[in-house]
Amino acid sequence: MIRLRFVAVTVAVFTLVATSWGQVRAPSDLDAYVERVLEAFEVPGVSVTIVKDGDVIVAKGYGVKMLGEPDAVDEHTLFGIASNTKAFTATGLGMLVDEGKLEWNAPVIDYLPWFRMSDPFVTREMTIRDLLVHRSGLALGAGDLMWWPPTDYDRKEIVRRLRYLPLKTSFRSAYAYDNVLYIVAGEVIEAVSGQSWEDFIESRILVPLGMSESNVRHSISGVGRNTATTHAPIGGEVKIVQPFQSDNTNPAGGINSNAVDIAKWLVVQLDSGRVAQDRRLFSPRITRELWSIVTPIPSGTPAPELSPLKTNFNGYALGFGIRDYRGKKLVTHTGFLPGYASRVAMIPELKLGVAVFTNQESGDAYNSITHYILDHYLGVSDTDWLQAFQTVRERIKASVPSVDDASLLVPPAATRPSLSLDAYTGVYQDIWYGNIIMEHGEDGLRIRFAHTPSLVGDLIHYMNDTFIAKWDDRELRADSFVIFDLNADGSVYQARMRAVSRATDFSFDFHHLRLRPIE
Repeated sequence: MIRLRFVAVTVAVFTLVATSWGQVRAPSDLDAYVERVLEAFEVPGVSVTIVKDGDVIVAKGYGVKMLGEPDAVDEHTLFGIASNTKAFTATGLGMLVDEGKLEWNAPVIDYLPWFRMSDPFVTREMTIRDLLVHRSGLALGAGDLMWWPPTDYDRKEIVRRLRYLPLKTSFRSAYAYDNVLYIVAGEVIEAVSGQSWEDFIESRILVPLGMSESNVRHSISGVGRNTATTHAPIGGEVKIVQPFQSDNTNPAGGINSNAVDIAKWLVVQLDSGRVAQDRRLFSPRITRELWSIVTPIPSGTPAPELSPLKTNFNGYALGFGIRDYRGKKLVTHTGFLPGYASRVAMIPELKLGVAVFTNQESGDAYNSITHYILDHYLGVSDTDWLQAFQTVRERIKASVPSVDDASLLVPPAATRPSLSLDAYTGVYQDIWYGNIIMEHGEDGLRIRFAHTPSLVGDLIHYMNDTFIAKWDDRELRADSFVIFDLNADGSVYQARMRAVSRATDFSFDFHHLRLRPIE
């Protein structure tokens, strides 16, 4: 009996040790799996990072930087991490809280006296915390046309124009993702620290963490030898696209990083701000704030193939999304820019962090890889994530019109405009965006956004007083209906806009414009 018990205990201990060691190591077939994902979702290149228990397990590149070229992605290849930047902005504010220079619950106007929202009550009550948690009352993506596509508005002018942007819901009553309030957060950092957002993030976060290969500006995205080239599906084919290079929204999405640098960020986040044994970037209380839900997000029902993604809780904290995954708290965020898509995911209980950066706009790719890795460390293998995301993608593609379908639309009835084409021309003004010009070109009507050089194109008649803005720049993938409303005397009262396809990026918030003729 004694001997048998000894053997049993020995086997149990050996199994525990073997399991523990196996779950520290990366999945044995990770390389083959990632290559399959790249092929399945037509992604040229990807960067994968895994940290566990304070150690870097994987920091590696796969595929190529540019479609059709042999130059391989490696652990030093830079990618735009887009909205994963928001966690850096929130952390920067947390560092200022640690120093006693800022309070999470203090009004924004205490630090930016010139800040205004369209509602005086919201202006007075909005706090630093409110800037980060998507519950201001603004609609999804509201105001993004002030910076996306690149405009000639600088950061301060974008913030000043928020006073004209109508609210959709009451303050703090609903979740609606925004970018513009992170631009305000960047202005707060500058006002309190005396440094621009760029200088603060670089000197106070990147340098102390040794993230020496990363940078903080959209304007140098795609610049440099070891940088991933941006790609996206255009007309059904993956092609090279121009990177986003405007710095007016850096605090919401401007950081470029790579596998080796983001590993350092993950390790420090998972160790409550500890950089070394006797040195911290921020205190554990800041970690608690960053990772505590402020704004609940309704938990939807995932597709049957993705059933493990069903959540019991879901919400937005400070620069991070918080939800449960297979019984564990998951701290995560995603990022999208033209030609880049990325995800960061952490399970604090396991001290596990994963970052996946791609140079093609495929959320399916980064999600397949991320969940495959998380499941490895959770010791489960009940879902073929690659197959699951492929199946769901094909179903969605069959039901959602492509963003390139505007020229193929057939109007429900053959009609003519109510007015002569010249009667639709003139300068129209939206109170928060500014001027948009309708003009008569050589081949018909043209539309031009005064502050957005790339938003220029033909106005093609669709039906009655509705036209389609077909942008000259086909990389935008954002053709839009332009609907003219008439006065009783037949003159134009206003013009409204709405994206043609449901697949159009929400930052093209044409539907928030109300254009009144002024000339």
